Amino acid sequence: MKIQEEMSIFEKLEILSDAAKYDVACTSSGVDRKGDGKGIGNSVAKGICHSFSADGRCISLLKILFTNECIFDCKYCINRSTNDIARASFTPDQVCELTMEFYRRNYIEGLFLSSGVLYNPNFTMELLYQTLYKLRNEHNFQGYIHVKAIPGAAQELIDKTGFLADRMSVNLELPTADSLKKLAPHKSRKTILAPMRQIQNRMLENKYEVSVYRNTPRFVPAGQSTQMIIGATPENDFEIVSVAESLYQKFGLKRVFYSAFIQVNQDAELPALTGGPPLLREHRLYQADWLLRFYGFKTSELLTEERPNFNVFLDPKCNWALGHLENFPIEVNRADYFTLLRVPGIGTKSAERIVKARHFGGLRFEDLKKLGVVLKRALYFITCNGRMMYPVKIEEDYIMRNLLSLKERLPYDIQGFHQMNLFDDMGMNRQPGKQDVFQSVSGQL
Repeated sequence: MKIQEEMSIFEKLEILSDAAKYDVACTSSGVDRKGDGKGIGNSVAKGICHSFSADGRCISLLKILFTNECIFDCKYCINRSTNDIARASFTPDQVCELTMEFYRRNYIEGLFLSSGVLYNPNFTMELLYQTLYKLRNEHNFQGYIHVKAIPGAAQELIDKTGFLADRMSVNLELPTADSLKKLAPHKSRKTILAPMRQIQNRMLENKYEVSVYRNTPRFVPAGQSTQMIIGATPENDFEIVSVAESLYQKFGLKRVFYSAFIQVNQDAELPALTGGPPLLREHRLYQADWLLRFYGFKTSELLTEERPNFNVFLDPKCNWALGHLENFPIEVNRADYFTLLRVPGIGTKSAERIVKARHFGGLRFEDLKKLGVVLKRALYFITCNGRMMYPVKIEEDYIMRNLLSLKERLPYDIQGFHQMNLFDDMGMNRQPGKQDVFQSVSGQL
């Protein structure tokens, strides 16, 4: 292990921002809070952390670990206790200093704070609470804060922290209890689910308190989320999506994140990924997750025990439609909103527009295009005024060949793995050197 007697805040930032890049559960705030004029910052319900918001803005968070010291030895984690890596820990004041200085320079719009477990869960959770308390009450920071709850910490500590954060999350780590026992033997499913339930119950209590009493502090107003590592263990897609569906139903989560397994450790219990992280599989799981949350689908409709994995070549919605051609074509001038959502090429916004536009007259295919329908997908599954756009065969092989010829646009860099960190140049011509980075942090640029 690399040990340094004295370490500057910049050296800590390099280590702890890089260590945080493997935590993906931080893409949207979901809360609006205007500044009251007495503090600094506000929070808007848009995307975050090197993401693009719904209105097109690219906005970001300071994403760091409080410490990469950890008492646990999870086989998949770069910060496992047996790894020989440089270790560092912030103090609450240092996290506050970094957050305020980055915010004042307009580098960030909020803070995402996670942590390894230092000494024990209560000790670590107390440090996270102190950090948020200082930010909110001493520095009057009113921007967005997402903090990780530490499983095993006392309920009182999680409650106090929840009144200072906008969102909290507890990482599920792996999809099943058996996988957790195999790769993270010091953790248990019960310990992880307990704070999830606690946060959910406290949110419900607080919602009632806010409705009855004015000026009541809000508890985790943006809800809670979690993260699962995909590909480190043998679960199929059906098992993974079933777990996510259960979490949405039982714990009221805002979001389940899927993180493709990255082989950062050598261990006999870990799979050898010759093709790199399973990013396409992660992409399919996110598409299915969207169908569960916004399109009214159930896991049992998308996958079965006999067909437990998603089609590599087609997105889950197209794959479902091809398996249920008896439901098509549908007449867009008569179909209800939820039936329209089942059509490939019709999303939530375009379905809403169709329903509203029908009040003013019958729709034609050229009208559908203006309403945002992706006709090159939808034309095989719909009619307008009883007619299809072109003479097409309602046959699985025929439609599949045509859909595959469209060459689905995959997310950036899905074929070549790349993990961003705080100091990426984001496509600029010149990678900034260490001196450049130091000057930007200290405000000299």
